[in-house]
Amino acid sequence: MKHRIVVLGAGYAGTYVAGNLARRLSPADTEITVVNAVPDFVERLRLHQVAAGQEIGTQKLADIFAGTAIRLCLARVTAVDPGRQVVAVAGAEGDGELGYDTLLYALGSHGDDRSVPGAAEHAFDVAARPSALRLRERLDGLPEGGRVVAVGDGLTGIETATEIAESRPGLSVTLAARGELGAQLSAGAQGHLRLSCDRLGITVLEHTNVEAVEATRVLCADGTALASDATVWTAGFAVTPIAAAAGLEVTENGRIVVDRTMRSLSHPNVYAAGDSVLAVGDNGRPLPMSCATAGYTGMQALKAIVGHLTDSRIGHVKLDYLANHISLGRQDGILQPVDREGRARPTYLGGRKAARLKAAILRMSLWTNAHPTFCMPKRKRHLVAATDASAAKVLPHGPTAPADKAVA
Repeated sequence: MKHRIVVLGAGYAGTYVAGNLARRLSPADTEITVVNAVPDFVERLRLHQVAAGQEIGTQKLADIFAGTAIRLCLARVTAVDPGRQVVAVAGAEGDGELGYDTLLYALGSHGDDRSVPGAAEHAFDVAARPSALRLRERLDGLPEGGRVVAVGDGLTGIETATEIAESRPGLSVTLAARGELGAQLSAGAQGHLRLSCDRLGITVLEHTNVEAVEATRVLCADGTALASDATVWTAGFAVTPIAAAAGLEVTENGRIVVDRTMRSLSHPNVYAAGDSVLAVGDNGRPLPMSCATAGYTGMQALKAIVGHLTDSRIGHVKLDYLANHISLGRQDGILQPVDREGRARPTYLGGRKAARLKAAILRMSLWTNAHPTFCMPKRKRHLVAATDASAAKVLPHGPTAPADKAVA
């Protein structure tokens, strides 16, 4: 019987690992299924551009996985049962279960809009494509002088505020920062950020704690009420409770606890990558939720899974966080290198060069995920085609099957 590998989530981590597993493992011995709620690969790092009104092309997962033996299950993951080794899914054509021998959990994160009253009901986020499109629709309907309040001074908040201000100069944009704007940056980069906000006409409110969000205003702890026609919530991210409900060992906020190879400490046939995992970097500090972390943890999980299935040595990927890349509209940006402790180095790159560099990194990341068979030997490609003529077959939902039977 083939060894069944199920990958949950086709974001930056899941897509990369699935494609490279197909490249490195024989389809005669393994069966790889990817479960994702939507048929497209979503460039999450560009969703603030989508919200601002820019058209960002999408790639079909079926096209990305074409030429491999990967089966694509378009469904939403509702539960994981490690005891029975099955994943429960819900799709357009009904519910079902997928059995697995090895599971890669890469469901990512979503906007944390539950920490402040009213945020979930009245604010928008850019953590998923549907919510980014809803924000764009709201912005399209605002008149000249319409008021936008972005809450959160992390990288997502900064990028969203500057993108909207540049793309829609007729709107009034306010950025509500809990602390000092750009506190994580060097002095030079922080100054560059402030000048960019001034250039774009963004009103920055520092040391502002938001206590509630209403339909037309944002309420702050000091009693200030900020009028808002569109509130954008970027104050943190959260993971789904699926891993915790499954009984996997998780942190207080639901991220999966793993060893150095991204293998679950509580369930050795489960691996995790991306925002869903608490990965400790080589400096002893947890890696932040980011695309870079998805890359590092995905590569490490890939090496571990291949090593265990082929009885070969498991290599270690460096778990370093090297820099923050911040776009400030299409023609400006900041590249801020950090040291081993995650602190900003004194030097930085700003302006058009930084913007072009970030755009190049995004293109490289997209290309890498979109070409999982790159460098696959011709002999292996022929084996893939002969083993599974229905490569990248799209399953509307996972068919019900017992845990000890391969899902076809």
